[in-house]
Amino acid sequence: MTPLDAVLSHLESGAERALAQLVEFASIPSVSTDPAHAADMTVAAQWVARTLAAVGPITVRTMPTARNPVVYAEWLGAPGKPTVLIYGHYDVQPPDPLDKWTSPPFSPTVRDGRLYARGVSDDKGPVLIPMKVAESFFAAAGAPPLNLKFLIEGEEEIGSPSLESFIEANKELLRADLVISADGAMWRPTEPSITVASRGLAGLNFTLTAASKDLHSGRHGGSVANPLHAMARLVASFHHPDGRIAVEGFYDTVRELSAADRAAIAAIPFNEADYLAQVGAPPGYGEAGYTLLERQWTRPTLEVNGMWGGYEGPGQKTVIPCEAHAKVTCRLVPDQDPDEVVRLITRHLEHHQPPGTRLTITPGDHGTPAAHIDTGHPALRAAAAALRAVYGVDPLIVRMGATVPIMELFKRHMNMDTVYFSFSTSDEDYHAPNEFFRVIRLREGLAAWARFWDLLARELA
Repeated sequence: MTPLDAVLSHLESGAERALAQLVEFASIPSVSTDPAHAADMTVAAQWVARTLAAVGPITVRTMPTARNPVVYAEWLGAPGKPTVLIYGHYDVQPPDPLDKWTSPPFSPTVRDGRLYARGVSDDKGPVLIPMKVAESFFAAAGAPPLNLKFLIEGEEEIGSPSLESFIEANKELLRADLVISADGAMWRPTEPSITVASRGLAGLNFTLTAASKDLHSGRHGGSVANPLHAMARLVASFHHPDGRIAVEGFYDTVRELSAADRAAIAAIPFNEADYLAQVGAPPGYGEAGYTLLERQWTRPTLEVNGMWGGYEGPGQKTVIPCEAHAKVTCRLVPDQDPDEVVRLITRHLEHHQPPGTRLTITPGDHGTPAAHIDTGHPALRAAAAALRAVYGVDPLIVRMGATVPIMELFKRHMNMDTVYFSFSTSDEDYHAPNEFFRVIRLREGLAAWARFWDLLARELA
């Protein structure tokens, strides 16, 4: 039995224990956006630190940031071998709306081969996997085949606002030959995939007010602006009827796809009708001139994520509300600058502000540019070989419509490339009610990470 065989056997025999630990981890309501969960964030960080400390002879530090702590760990006992920095996060999205959950979001429940809980797919299941793989290498092979560093943060779900300053302040500590992200998700559950690019992110909030208080709609109707009506007009101004964004200057730096890029995307097996059926949406929407995958992966977006105001209780309340609110985010593509995008949208809102209203705009905390890794990178060869060994087929090379800030941050500040190696999949309802993680993906991920490290030790040598 080779050392890798021994590790794989150890991982398989410990898979049920790993599942029990995941249940424990996912029971912690580590919602980073809600101050009411500040204590839970501390509990989650402590859980990660204890779990890493139990891996083996590894040094673990819990390091403060302006918000939530980073759990850092390292083992540098393989001189002359490559060093990898493993990234993940322990914070989760809010579970709302609670009434849409079949089982409580922080009471992890197994049903039909799926573990249901908030954060179990994004990112607690995937980030637990490399911890357990490290543990098995120490237990069954004596040591991992390469040097390991872990950076597990608690702010990814709020855009990682502390991560950039943390990286800048700890460059030598974090120095590695490669970043491997346990966050990111595979494209779909039917075949393995490797993600080579992700879109960026920018956002803002805005409010429209009219009168200084809610008004009786009979007494005052027709004499003052209704902020909800004005908000509807303002939001409608964001897009042309063909789906193209109507904000002046929005596309000025957007690169058009090359013929080769379009051909590569078109060659990926994808059925648009099946996708729309899966998400429960009718056909007929999207920016004209681009396929659905091109829109999701390579075109920028402007989305209203929330809009509210006025009376929302049962029955009717005949008022003209005094204010209306909206939250907006954009997914960005290469060469778009997040700050410039926010400036362009601000100018658009000011130009289209409906009469009789006041406009207040609050930019988001920060933005993230788009990012990518060269498809010829040797680490991608190792990742593909590891996935091929587990699944028996070549992985698809895909892009990500979502945003994981680390790829761009580590490339810009440290010239380190990032490989996404997550074993959640895009259909697992993360950020939505009834988020789940397939139990089989836990076992598959354990085997693939072990093979990946073994291959990387030779590929990056």
